[in-house]
Order: sequence, then structure tokens, then C-alpha cells
Amino acid sequence: MKKENMDPHKAEDKATVFQVAEAIFFSFIGIRKKSDLERDAARIKPVQIIIGGLIGGAIFIFSVLSVVKFVTG
Repeated sequence: MKKENMDPHKAEDKATVFQVAEAIFFSFIGIRKKSDLERDAARIKPVQIIIGGLIGGAIFIFSVLSVVKFVTG
């Protein structure tokens, strides 16, 4: 039998959807601890940030348009 390289920190290397959403949310409002930023930079891939940013931006625009439509009429 061949033993594969089993790294106990391998599961921690990948960011969850919640971690990506949290990083995107805090970047939208402009607050983030340096330690969290460094951890996110190591875990989150650029594609995840781009997709999360597009989704977050779309949600923000939709919510602003909904509020404006509700208030005006």
C-alpha cells in the first residue's frame, strides 16, 4: 500500500463559502483586521473574490434600487 502525503492542515487551506462572503462583506464596508486579511489572502483564491464581489455588488444594487422604488412609489 502506498501512503499519500496527508497534511492535517490541508482542509484549512480552502476557504468556505461563508469565509468568502464574510471577507467580501467586510471589504465592502471597509473594516478588516490585519490578521484576518492575511489569513484570507492565504486561503481565498482570486476567482472566489471576483465571483463573490460580483454577487455582492449585484445584491447591493438590487437592494438600493428596491429601496428607491419603495420610497418613490
